[in-house]
Amino acid sequence: MEKLFRLQEHGTNVRTEIMAGITTFMTMAYILAVNPSILSVTGMDPTAVLLATCLASFIGTLCMSLMANLPFALSAGMGLNAFMTYTVCLGYGYNWQTALLAVFIEGIIFLILSATKIREAIFNAIPMELKKAVSVGIGLFIAFLGLQNAGLVQGHPDTLVTLVDFRGSFSTAGICAVLALVGVLLTAILYIRNVKGAILIGIIGTWALGMICQLCGIYVPDGQGYHSLFPTMTMTDFTAIGKTFGQCFRVNFADVGIFNFIVVVFSFLFVDLFDTIGTLIGVSAKAGLLDENGRLPQVRPAMFADAIATTVGAVLGTSTISTYVESASGVGAGGRTGLTSLTTALLFLASMFLAPVFIAVPSFATAPAMILVGFLMFSTITDLRFSAEHLSSAIPAYLCILAMPLFYSISEGIAIGVISYVIINLACGKYKKINPVMYILAVLFILKYVFL
Repeated sequence: MEKLFRLQEHGTNVRTEIMAGITTFMTMAYILAVNPSILSVTGMDPTAVLLATCLASFIGTLCMSLMANLPFALSAGMGLNAFMTYTVCLGYGYNWQTALLAVFIEGIIFLILSATKIREAIFNAIPMELKKAVSVGIGLFIAFLGLQNAGLVQGHPDTLVTLVDFRGSFSTAGICAVLALVGVLLTAILYIRNVKGAILIGIIGTWALGMICQLCGIYVPDGQGYHSLFPTMTMTDFTAIGKTFGQCFRVNFADVGIFNFIVVVFSFLFVDLFDTIGTLIGVSAKAGLLDENGRLPQVRPAMFADAIATTVGAVLGTSTISTYVESASGVGAGGRTGLTSLTTALLFLASMFLAPVFIAVPSFATAPAMILVGFLMFSTITDLRFSAEHLSSAIPAYLCILAMPLFYSISEGIAIGVISYVIINLACGKYKKINPVMYILAVLFILKYVFL
């Protein structure tokens, strides 16, 4: 392990890395339930999507482990699966086979971009201030996702969001929100007291409290979003993968509008590219993996791993695979090397056999981990400088941070940050500090908003 992952060099050990890998998986396990649910709306077989998601996540995360030696995990990107279902298939009227073909082509383009160092150049061109801001913004975004998963935050027609009505639905949403709050306090106390595996213990402890509540009749499954917290042991139908495998190549091009199809491919490309770059920047900054120039030495193999996963995932039968922001939970638990991601990869592979167990982990149990990890990433804000001479960098950083949770997108936050950074520094006569690649990115982001 030491020879393969250089554990001592990164100040870690086997136990810490394995615990971190389990923690990352536990915070990501919801995708095994969510992805089949979303993609099945297009007519895809849910079991086939589940198997494809497990396999693609395993392959992508394994590549990240062995090629880049980074503690990052990959799986089907949230938002991109919804884009495929509700925009490409239901909105544009394409069948899911054509949508998978668009994902496959996007993956091939990513491989080419990675081979030509374009993605690496983009990563390195983003100034350190924005890289720090991305870490902070992702922290707020993760915390907001955690609040949603806990059921603490709900939609409201006037204020957009509001606090859950604890009393109105106490046996379902109310008690789940309470348990999530208890889990946050439990996880925070364990973390402050330097208990090893505090985040993972918080997840399991919150889940255990939920099962006790179910046994006592305090939590009542209603079968409509609130199911039993006890896992059921059933066999997985492995032959189902044949219903989606290779279907992306069975497309009748006569039925595909070329211009709209190109728009779809580049929509996938933009969102995946900058979601991945944002995640790598944010989590790497928090893990202390960036060098003194703000560069990630292993960024190129990390990009390759992401591109390979997307391409393989499309062939297997799932939407775009990307580097997961929930990897921050493993980093928060001490993960620093590819042993963390190797552990997560093996758990994704095992989940094909024990999917009911992993899917049974309720979202309110993983929410405390996400909320605490949000705090850990938010702490990077102290690295930003807000004095008068640094305002031309600080304000774009602030806009980047603000946009991520409020626009519900890492890539949108990067877009706002890049555009504002270029415009503000140009207008203030500080054009010498702008990397030439930043001009190109700003123009591309503006064109994206105009045409996509």
